[in-house]
Amino acid sequence: MTTDGRKVIMAIGGHVGDAELTCGGVLATASLRGDHIITVAMTGGERGVPAGMTVAQYRKQKEEEATTFARMLGGDAIVMPYVDGELPETDEVKLQLCDLIRKHKPDVLLTHWKNSMHKDHMATHRIVKDAQFFAGLPAIEREYPAHFAAGPYYAENWEDSEGYVPYTSVEVTPEGFDLWYKAISTHWFAVHSPSFHYRDFYATLMKMRGYLCRRAYAETFTVDEIEKKEFKTSF
Repeated sequence: MTTDGRKVIMAIGGHVGDAELTCGGVLATASLRGDHIITVAMTGGERGVPAGMTVAQYRKQKEEEATTFARMLGGDAIVMPYVDGELPETDEVKLQLCDLIRKHKPDVLLTHWKNSMHKDHMATHRIVKDAQFFAGLPAIEREYPAHFAAGPYYAENWEDSEGYVPYTSVEVTPEGFDLWYKAISTHWFAVHSPSFHYRDFYATLMKMRGYLCRRAYAETFTVDEIEKKEFKTSF
């Protein structure tokens, strides 16, 4: 939480664009009520390179897209230095994320569900859980003092759908949806990917999830089974 009482929400994806698509409506809505948004991409997602560009060029573009999205929400973007498809699942990486959690003091963490068609998504899921544990443990001495962040809450993602069952729905306001739509439109792949209509899919999913909970828009999240023993309706 910030010094002026605003919540800090950290959304962590395997690639640039993952968090922005799967929980971007909630992030945009939170930003409009004054909360601080931080997106973290564990890799650049650069290997989905468009025709006519090099991987290095697309990496630079992806990093710029992450920054643009976050700034449109009044927040910050962090892109880790790892290569798309080669995210190392090591204690070094987990401690780097632990340090980010301790530095920025998020109230809640959002990330990938445990099952996915993408190895980076599954690795990110496990990295986030261990980084959350390390960050909250005072006995692990790092540059910043221990900080516990709630969650993780796992965002709905068509690529992570195996075994995913929504646990809670979080409202996306019409204003939040509009802000998200403008921000996600700055991501090339979300609009122009030849393999999947990302922006349109997630816009439609937000509408459908909203209808089911009597709201204009919503996004769903799930949690680990042990977390369901405590009564929760939203983060």
